[in-house]
Amino acid sequence: MSLKRVVSTDQKNKMQILNIFESTEKIQSSMRNAVIDFSKMTTSIVALVTDQVRNGETVIGYGFGSNGRYAQGGILRERLIPRILETPPKELLDDRDILDPLKVQTTMLANEKPGGHGDRAVAAAVIDMAVWDAVAKIEEKPLWRLLSDKFNNGKFDEEVLVYPGGGYYYDGREIDGLCEEMQRYLDLGYRIVKMKIGGASLSKDMARIEAVLKILGDKGENLAVDANGKFGLAEALEYAKEIEPLGLAWYEEPGDPLDYELHRKLISQYDGAVAIGENSLSHQDVVNFALYGGLRPNLDWIQMDPALGYGLTEYLHTINILKPLGWAKKRHVPHGGHQLGMNVAAGLQLGGTESYPLVFKPFGGLADNVLIENGLTKVPEVPGIGIELKSEIFSLFSSLTQG
Repeated sequence: MSLKRVVSTDQKNKMQILNIFESTEKIQSSMRNAVIDFSKMTTSIVALVTDQVRNGETVIGYGFGSNGRYAQGGILRERLIPRILETPPKELLDDRDILDPLKVQTTMLANEKPGGHGDRAVAAAVIDMAVWDAVAKIEEKPLWRLLSDKFNNGKFDEEVLVYPGGGYYYDGREIDGLCEEMQRYLDLGYRIVKMKIGGASLSKDMARIEAVLKILGDKGENLAVDANGKFGLAEALEYAKEIEPLGLAWYEEPGDPLDYELHRKLISQYDGAVAIGENSLSHQDVVNFALYGGLRPNLDWIQMDPALGYGLTEYLHTINILKPLGWAKKRHVPHGGHQLGMNVAAGLQLGGTESYPLVFKPFGGLADNVLIENGLTKVPEVPGIGIELKSEIFSLFSSLTQG
């Protein structure tokens, strides 16, 4: 669907958003984690068309929602997009007459009550990604370099640590299939891998973990496990007792992301690293976790997703708020397995980012033919996020704007 701005003559000398296209797309996945089945998962995509031209091409910013939260077409069409297009263009610009992501976010969230950081946060993140993509293209910089220049004193990481999210549950697949998947990640150049737990019995999950550890040469530090918020306290502790001697990279989302007391009690009895944040959809959620969830800034990981919780704009705010609480940037590892996460990790020098090379097509994974060596990959040198470097997803956006 396309929503179009009516251009008035007194605004033509200012940069403008001309059109915002949106569509619901299916995520191609047939597996499940401990909580949900992904076979019917969808996401929203947005193409934000500007009046700017660079290298003979109209600047279009592209955005999509990260996996796991479904498409948000209604919120986009009925609330967020109209607010942007009804606002005078100059009110969305910075002092250089370029789109200001914070002003756009403030505009699209006007007249929204505080709290309730769920589907609305995801819808806003889709637009926010498109805005940042457009801004970087207008400035003719890769997004990672724009972030480096604007927020990190020009410093960046030329290589980013990436790990594959995998090890899901599939109907009819046994441990041999899981091991083949993990070996494939190693063959692709990854060093740290992640697998799901909580979708089987504790004994079966431990057998799965032990089989994967053999593939990894019994290096527990190269394996992370993810319960996707499935456990109550008793079950979380049972798993913790079994995995603690293995020295795993981290134990991800043991319980509900709003149950800070559960995590505090768990962490008080678990010496290994814990990772949270994928389903913390606002800076308030993450800060509350840091204050009340027992997290240890020198050991645990924050995995907020810049394509879920109000977008990169909120992600930047969250990092700044957490810094006085002792959280270094290297303890942030964005969830999502997409190119936005890699740009953010490189430009802000974070601890790394997730990748989905084998699942969540076409949205998961990095650019086509990307090279991974010892778990590291180089950042792309193209303006924007680099959606154009991923042919399957770029074809969706091309169809959206041409249809």
